[in-house]
Amino acid sequence: MPDLTRLPPVVARRRAGVRSHADLLSTPIIVLLGGAAVALWVSTRKLDDIETRALQPSAILSDLGQHLILTAYSTFFVIVIAVPLGILLSRQGARRIRNVVLAVSGFAQALPPYGVLVLIAFAPAPFGFNPFSVIAGLVAAALLPVLRNTVVGLRQVDPALIEAARGMGMSARATLFRVELPLAVPVMMAGIRVALVLNVGTAVLATFVGGGGLGSLIVRAQTLNRPIVLVTAGAIVAALALMVDWLAGVAERLVRARTS
Repeated sequence: MPDLTRLPPVVARRRAGVRSHADLLSTPIIVLLGGAAVALWVSTRKLDDIETRALQPSAILSDLGQHLILTAYSTFFVIVIAVPLGILLSRQGARRIRNVVLAVSGFAQALPPYGVLVLIAFAPAPFGFNPFSVIAGLVAAALLPVLRNTVVGLRQVDPALIEAARGMGMSARATLFRVELPLAVPVMMAGIRVALVLNVGTAVLATFVGGGGLGSLIVRAQTLNRPIVLVTAGAIVAALALMVDWLAGVAERLVRARTS
């Protein structure tokens, strides 16, 4: 591999850009090739009536839509809860409770997701066997990465920059929104990316507490002993996780480019 530091600046930037574009396109290409391979394999199998109904595009799209809705809502609430809480914990006055809150959040994430979903489903109203319980369980499972990265991102901002902003007459609020948060956003985006992928994977368990999603297709395939449907459902979940991670990675790159 050539050392870009020894190349002329124009050539180095061009080669770095080509490599960056190649990295950016690799995931969609892998997903497309993998999806095409699974579709080709399914087309060569002789499907019975049950498998044909299970693999109808309308049924798959319905389960996929429910899965995406659960992922989107849970990630939204993770951001709404974790980012403000992370901002509060990053302040000097919260240093005594910072480790306690992070430890509690880490304990919640360490619990088995299925157990958390079941416990919430059997809790009193408004919980129960419904999508609300699923979203609450997904929030508990994915809260820590965003919370921790928000705290870390804000704490690693150079104190000299904060002092310079305050010396220019900025208030603490203005310093937070105009200096600290813009510099911490790339680290925060990395945490949101992890939370998204966690939610996509954990949402498969939503079917056990009445939440629907792609887990319903997997459970039907297992119950009816239809390996073709099971492989197809697993491939869809894997492709969805890869594409969500890729989209979050693209957003993270754009944010880093704007803040660098």
